[in-house]
Amino acid sequence: MAKAVYKWSVALLTIAICCFLFNFSFGSISSKRIGDHPYYISVVEINHNAPDKTLEISCRIFTNDFETTLEKNYKAKVDLVNPPDKGAVDKLINDYIKKHFSLKVDNKPVDFSYVGFEKEEEAIESYFQVDNITSVKKIDVSNSILHDFSDQQINIVHCIVGGKRQSTKLDYPKTDASFSW
Repeated sequence: MAKAVYKWSVALLTIAICCFLFNFSFGSISSKRIGDHPYYISVVEINHNAPDKTLEISCRIFTNDFETTLEKNYKAKVDLVNPPDKGAVDKLINDYIKKHFSLKVDNKPVDFSYVGFEKEEEAIESYFQVDNITSVKKIDVSNSILHDFSDQQINIVHCIVGGKRQSTKLDYPKTDASFSW
């Protein structure tokens, strides 16, 4: 019993620290060019929506870091806050995320479709969806988002299935995580 309470307490403390530090909206962490802020963080949340039989995926990335990475990878000026051509930016975001993030559900690779993006405070939140997911027992994630930006990158991944949340932190160069229910 004491061992179970200890594990539960450690898990709760870890989640509390992550929420405090990373606060989904990145709180007061300033996003500037590399070298100007102490944290290089992305947060991916995967939620199984059982009634709709979908996985809903959101990727939150510092705006300036993401712009710099997209510019470097696609050799084009990128403005995520006021894009002159939103369709072109949608294509860049979709392509980049699909090259640096993948999922397996119950050991089967899944394709996700791009829904869109929006600016949230100092971050860009992009949205994706996987259809026809009736149940989930296991999710495997491969996440190298912004590994081509900084070797200090930290990628937080949250998975919610059946109302139960699991989270992990992937420090560069680690990219893979598994969640089971």
